[in-house]
Amino acid sequence: MNLKNLLFAVITVFTLHTASAQTTPPSADEVIKEAMKEAKAQKKKVFIKFSASWCGWCHKMDASMNEPDMKPLFDKSFVMRQLIVMESKGKENLENPGAADLMKKYNSEGFGIPLWFIFDADGKLLVDSHLRPEGVGMEVKGKNIIGCPASKDEVDAFVRALKLTTKLTDIELAKIFARFRQNDPTYKAPVVNKAK
Repeated sequence: MNLKNLLFAVITVFTLHTASAQTTPPSADEVIKEAMKEAKAQKKKVFIKFSASWCGWCHKMDASMNEPDMKPLFDKSFVMRQLIVMESKGKENLENPGAADLMKKYNSEGFGIPLWFIFDADGKLLVDSHLRPEGVGMEVKGKNIIGCPASKDEVDAFVRALKLTTKLTDIELAKIFARFRQNDPTYKAPVVNKAK
């Protein structure tokens, strides 16, 4: 074998190895099955959030939920998982296969992200992030979604969803409300008068 053929063989093997090392993210079904199994073992619910690398509101929601005083509140109630959808051109390889189909399955096609669902450990959808008039069931598609809660209406709906699906106390829910209202750039936190 001459040097030219040897070099070609080495480059081919390296290229094939590199290509196979770029793994496909787990499918939405795999992510959800694993989360349901964990939730069942820990007696929790499953919080699935749809996200993308370019989505600023998705990152804002992640940051809000992962703050040191917020993370324990979500972790004690949920197995948290993220599914990647709607990636920008050239980054489609980051998407979880089947995640867009899951959005369609739960009547959420055509909405932006972040979009989120809360399931019980058996896979029953308990709450979604659609904004609907009070008393309207999940079989009716909302006119919009909560996304990353920021406005008063969005945060109210988010806290209602948490109240329905967790054992968080009123004080804990109030902390979540206060934190997520800070995501609204027009929000002015109430001034607390400490002088008596």
